[in-house]
Amino acid sequence: MKFKIVADASCDIPKEYMEKYDITIIPIEVMFGEDIYPEGLETKEFYKKIEETGLIPKTAMPNSYKFENFYKDYVNKENVFVITILISMEMSQTKLQAQMAADNLGMKNVFIEESGSTTVGQGAIIGELCRFIDKCQDIEKIKEEFYRLKNNIHIYAVIDDLKYLKQSGRLSSTSAFVGNILGVKPIIAIKDGKVMTIAKCKGAQKAENFILDKIENMDTTHPFYVVHSDMPAGAERLEEKAKQRIGENQEVITAQIGCVVGSHVGPTCYGFGYFSKDE
Repeated sequence: MKFKIVADASCDIPKEYMEKYDITIIPIEVMFGEDIYPEGLETKEFYKKIEETGLIPKTAMPNSYKFENFYKDYVNKENVFVITILISMEMSQTKLQAQMAADNLGMKNVFIEESGSTTVGQGAIIGELCRFIDKCQDIEKIKEEFYRLKNNIHIYAVIDDLKYLKQSGRLSSTSAFVGNILGVKPIIAIKDGKVMTIAKCKGAQKAENFILDKIENMDTTHPFYVVHSDMPAGAERLEEKAKQRIGENQEVITAQIGCVVGSHVGPTCYGFGYFSKDE
């Protein structure tokens, strides 16, 4: 049995996983003012465009046609099972579009589920699930492992520029103005499928220490996932600090936030994801 993995473009998957497991990404439309990019933008080009235009981009979830166009080549093939892992339903109704496409095609050889996460959280779940599939070909056990990973993923990040959170409505204009003047860094986490602002720290060092203090009961058999939008220096600093706590030998995988989530957090976001042990 061959397993074909597909995700929407809100997920950020390290290149080594993309290439090794032949993962397909369903594109998400990105808009810069009146300029529309139906297939999204490459990460480097996306952040360059933010810098050059000064615009805050917007996104639109993929419709059922995009999923149907992908699924049609795999409908009810006996030797292929399609696994579709998508952005949290609390953030987007993408799962409903994928399910509609599968239903329209009468497709039975497919598993469609939302990850309860996005960006590197969604990507980490997919990557670790692919590793599991290398060892186990039982569909029901693969589903069980997916739900275990979904329940155990934790995501924390620091935002350096508050205007993107303000634009998305997650921070008031007054808080953003005062925060930028005082150097306050909001801390975000993904809880129950939602992006939440859980704290505000003055200065990058305090913000980084705050999120590192959140690492609890980490399952070190899985990698520690570092992520950034366009702040490699912040990501590297965070990785160094993390290794001081979880051990120099801990596997670390770095991913960059692409154009979809980057539209909502901007170019100055960095953080990490990890899996906790089963409780």
